[in-house]
Amino acid sequence: MNATAAALLGLLHEGPMSGGQLVTAAAERFGAFFSVTRSQVYRELPALAAAGLLERGEQGPRASQKYVITAQGKRAFRAWLAAARGVDSLRSPLVLRLLHARTLRPKQRSELVRTSREAYTERLAVARRAARGERDPYRKAVADFAVAHVRAVLELLDAIPD
Repeated sequence: MNATAAALLGLLHEGPMSGGQLVTAAAERFGAFFSVTRSQVYRELPALAAAGLLERGEQGPRASQKYVITAQGKRAFRAWLAAARGVDSLRSPLVLRLLHARTLRPKQRSELVRTSREAYTERLAVARRAARGERDPYRKAVADFAVAHVRAVLELLDAIPD
């Protein structure tokens, strides 16, 4: 099972959701460190259903299809959680851009850093609010990690010469 499929199964433990609801929930709960695109969600849902890990639930508004995790899906998700070992890879388009920023003109480099700093400053405020409101100790630890990660990106941006 890939991490995107596992992310969706984890979200569906909270109850039935449509693809759109899953995209929104993913962005809110773990978008700071694990991005899930709309196309990934809509590609994974039929595959998970075909594997017996999800069932189609009731039809929602505007013909949206809700999905429900099955008992087999819950077992597969727990197995994925328990089997996870090793070091994660960081996949950041921003870091990749900064690594190659010398190929940009000075004005383009400045714009990249300025707009990135603005976006991450906003993200920091959101991450701090989420961390303050979290009561579950595991989710709190992850929320605190999201804050630390965003701070680290801002420190990286501050270290870039003008």
